[in-house]
Amino acid sequence: MQQYLEFIPIALFFIAYKMSGDTISFGNLQYTLDGIYSATLILIIATTAQLLLSWAISKKLENRLLWTWLAVVIFGGLTVILRDKTFIQWKPTIFNWALALVFLGSHFIGKKNLLQRTLGSQLELPQALWTRLSYLWISNFAVVGGLNIWVAQNFSEDFWVSYKLYSSIGFTLAMTILTVVMVAPHLKEENTTERDM
Repeated sequence: MQQYLEFIPIALFFIAYKMSGDTISFGNLQYTLDGIYSATLILIIATTAQLLLSWAISKKLENRLLWTWLAVVIFGGLTVILRDKTFIQWKPTIFNWALALVFLGSHFIGKKNLLQRTLGSQLELPQALWTRLSYLWISNFAVVGGLNIWVAQNFSEDFWVSYKLYSSIGFTLAMTILTVVMVAPHLKEENTTERDM
C-alpha cells in the first residue's frame, strides 16, 4: 500500500504541469504555475510532506521513501534553481538504475538478496524463487530507467510528463501482479502445511 501512496506526489506533479499558466491564490499571495518548474517545485513539496507524514505516523523512515525524497530534492532542486528540465527528466532513470544496481549487488553480499532480506520475515519461499523475483525486479528497474530517458529525449516535454505518471502506475501494477502470480502457489502450500499441523 505504501508503494501506491508514493504516486500522490507524481500525480500532483502531473496536475500542476497540466495547470501551467493558471494562477493560484493564497490570500494576498498569487502564484502563476510555470510549467515543469512549478510542477517540480510541487513535487518537492509533496514528497517532503509525504516523508514527514510517514515519519509522524510510524515514527520511522522507510529507506525507499527517504532515498526517493533525496533524489527529488537534489534533481528537482537543480531543475528549479538552474531552470533546466534535464535534471528532473533524468531523476527517474538514475533512481531506477541505482535500484537495479543495489538489488543486483545484493546477490553478491551475504546469503540473501535484498528482496529476501526485506520480505523474508513475511514470506517463506524457496531460494530459487527469491532469486527469480529479484532478477525480475532488477530487469524492471533497468527497463523503466531506460524507457524514461528514451521518452524524455525523443518526445515532447508534455508527452514525457504524461508518460511519467502513467508508466509509474502501469509498471508498478504489472510488477505487483507478476510477483503475486509467482508467489501465490507457494502461499497455498504454506497455508496447507499450517492446516495439516
